[in-house]
Amino acid sequence: MISVWHYLAVAAVLFALGLVGFLTRRNLITMFLSAELMLQGVVINLLAFSRFHANLSGQSFALFVVAVAACEAGLAMALFISLYRRSKSLDATVWQTLRETGVPATIDPERLPASLPELADDPKLPVAGKKPQEAAGV
Repeated sequence: MISVWHYLAVAAVLFALGLVGFLTRRNLITMFLSAELMLQGVVINLLAFSRFHANLSGQSFALFVVAVAACEAGLAMALFISLYRRSKSLDATVWQTLRETGVPATIDPERLPASLPELADDPKLPVAGKKPQEAAGV
């Protein structure tokens, strides 16, 4: 007979594999899939406890979590396409140029050059709490 501990063990293994994949990989798609694997481990926990307590609220919450994950997948894929079009790479370490002004870059000596190029046509956002300068001639 399969007990609740078997379900919890499978869920823990899925969550651990997802966590290791998320922390060790640099590819955005692989990181996203690892996060989804962690989420599926959580869903198995919800279903196991729902069955153990003979209550359907865990199953309905698991269905809600899966629906939110599907929406998240669509948004993430749109973001990945946008990011890939900009730099032709899905390596997470390439996105150092998205940091806020004044924040030093985190350089991985194995993967990145010593200096990162700044794009001239990037919009510059004002510092938080300060009003942006008015456009000339308006």
